[in-house]
Amino acid sequence: MTRGGSGNMLGVGGTRRKLGRDALRGGDRAGRVGGGPSPQARKRELLRALRERQQDRQDRQDTADGTS
Repeated sequence: MTRGGSGNMLGVGGTRRKLGRDALRGGDRAGRVGGGPSPQARKRELLRALRERQQDRQDRQDTADGTS
């Protein structure tokens, strides 16, 4: 079986993106590799937002009940 062209693997995958040293070490926050918050940080942020939302609902319910 012959290879069509000089290594042209059209349709096999996406194009490769060259990453700098900073991006690989987490310095480039817009990059995919090493950027963004860690899973633990995302979980903490999610739990904080859920607690705030629950507290707001409780406060509104208390105010509506007149038990403020």
